[in-house]
Amino acid sequence: MSNEQAFERLQSHLQAHQQAHLIHFWPGLSPEEREKLCNQIGKLDLDRIDRWVKDYVIHDQSAKIPDHFGPAMAYAAQPDTPDMTEKYVRATALGEDLLRQGRVGAFVVAGGQGTRLGFEGPKGNFPISPIKQKTLFQLFAETILATSLKYGTRCPWYIMTSPLNHEPTRDTLEANHYFGLPEEDVFIFQQGTLPNFALDGQILLSNKHTLATSPDGHGGSLKALFEGGAVAHMQARGVEYISYWQVDNPLINIFDPLFIGLHALDGSQMSSKSLVKTGPMEKVGNFCLVDNKVTVIEYSDLPDEAALRRHPDGSLVFELGSIGIHLVNRTFVEQLNAGEFSLPFHRAVKKIPHITPEGKYVEPDEPNGIKLETFVFDALPLASHSMILKTIRSEEFGPVKNATGVDSAETSRQMIIDRAGAWLESIGTAVPRKDNGQIDCVLEIAPSFALTPEDLCKKADRIPEIKPGDSVYLSD
Repeated sequence: MSNEQAFERLQSHLQAHQQAHLIHFWPGLSPEEREKLCNQIGKLDLDRIDRWVKDYVIHDQSAKIPDHFGPAMAYAAQPDTPDMTEKYVRATALGEDLLRQGRVGAFVVAGGQGTRLGFEGPKGNFPISPIKQKTLFQLFAETILATSLKYGTRCPWYIMTSPLNHEPTRDTLEANHYFGLPEEDVFIFQQGTLPNFALDGQILLSNKHTLATSPDGHGGSLKALFEGGAVAHMQARGVEYISYWQVDNPLINIFDPLFIGLHALDGSQMSSKSLVKTGPMEKVGNFCLVDNKVTVIEYSDLPDEAALRRHPDGSLVFELGSIGIHLVNRTFVEQLNAGEFSLPFHRAVKKIPHITPEGKYVEPDEPNGIKLETFVFDALPLASHSMILKTIRSEEFGPVKNATGVDSAETSRQMIIDRAGAWLESIGTAVPRKDNGQIDCVLEIAPSFALTPEDLCKKADRIPEIKPGDSVYLSD
């Protein structure tokens, strides 16, 4: 087929789907630019995109708030009855056994950049530990390595990047020798993207030979696991359970035996950790029940009347906040990817930079287009069973999202210090505090030294006296 015939065939194909404008600048493109554009267009499923345009761009049929919903139920962070105490003991033992057998893998969603932190590069490269300034990636890697040594196994680490930060992430990990993990235990793959649309349904161009695209949302991680080869890697390794978290949380308890064990005992396909919200309007998703299925309703979508409802004791009816910590069965990921990927789209009207038909690059002042994305928590109601475990905020959730203020590097580092102090005090170590109760020193516990307060008990003789103003780093 000649180049002219190939172009005519491409043009006819695009015209049939009202997307012929994508090759508007073809005559002025170089051979390399034409090849790049053709490769991008060739990856588009235009029949499917026609449906997306109809259902989500022209008409908004994205996920809606259900008419009827109630609060979800959750296991308490600590057992409160003898029966629950017995179950928690069994669950913890089962979780530890599953870790020893190598049946649990770690999966971090790490496609973001550190822009909001005033930091260039992948967010996982942001230095966060209070003394050694270890990056998020280093803390995660050291935790995975320490867990592997503790349970006499090798826990694999799956890292989802984005097209924007894939190479820098890989370069960082390679340059640091995967922070002590065997290279074959680290599997890096890219998140998928979706085209951006004008309000009339036409796919936008970011330049004359490049489609305007965006990452497909954290729900796309469950698709990327499958398409990127991670699921096949898990099958070969015998991994059955996937510990999911987001890259901005340095307090994450990646391998919690209790959580793993409860998930397995209950026969869940996807489970979640939650925390009790600080107030009715805290900006976290809300765990709800819809038709007896666990469902997350975003804080921006939950009606005020529901958000403000309280029990007679004053506690919130919808108190369970979603913090992006999940356990997912590998077989459930396979199920979601059987045929067309199962998660629904969410539609967002955004300001999308693009090239006009006249070839002018425009950064719009007002929303001009549609981005589609999927959310990982939308997999919960598709699961045959979902379990929720409450956790303690100070133990497991200290996100670093902003340069200053709430959920900032400053607050996250202080939470790392505060947790270390609480762990030390729990085993009888004196920690200096100011008159207002704030810790009067800087503390950092390396994962290699302790993953839990119980681990500290075995090394109490190695903990020095801590004086006001000290900086104390505990490490093997």
